[in-house]
Amino acid sequence: MNNPNRILTILDSHLTSSVTLTLYGRAALALAFQDDDSWSATMDVDVIVPRIEVASLDANDSFWQALEKTNQQLESEQLYLTHIFVEEQVILSPNWASRRVSIPSENYTHIVLQRPSIHDLILTKMMRVDPEDRADVKSLYQKVDSHNFNWNLWFQTAHVPDILELKEAFDQNCNWFLKEVAAKDIDE
Repeated sequence: MNNPNRILTILDSHLTSSVTLTLYGRAALALAFQDDDSWSATMDVDVIVPRIEVASLDANDSFWQALEKTNQQLESEQLYLTHIFVEEQVILSPNWASRRVSIPSENYTHIVLQRPSIHDLILTKMMRVDPEDRADVKSLYQKVDSHNFNWNLWFQTAHVPDILELKEAFDQNCNWFLKEVAAKDIDE
């Protein structure tokens, strides 16, 4: 069992009511695509909460209690689920939530899993200039049909949190992406 599955299985065992989680980061990649063993080794699960779902999640006492028990149970293994971001805290496209994709989660009783579209996953991986994130971007790029896709417009319309480090990283990653990753498709 990979680390994200282990974390979520334990979380599910502590839940008493249903919860829908939108995963991103390597946990989403490990569970959705399963074609890179390094994704399965991630030590955490990251979640994005759409603005419209914040109140519902906040009121879900079962989730918060289960989360605390899960993190306590896995603390010695340094596995955790602590990164829960409201959508405004992550680089995403407008209306990203309407394009979410289900992740098979029949192994869970209470958890329903989703992930952003591949195009939005690429945006989330552009929040820092990091070789591992850039490798993930390249892998994700291989999974999309980029022919006739306007990456320049995609990047221009993305919501970037008003944090200088994120804006700088996003600008650097956009330039890198257009020059090194998508250049062949853009030139055609």
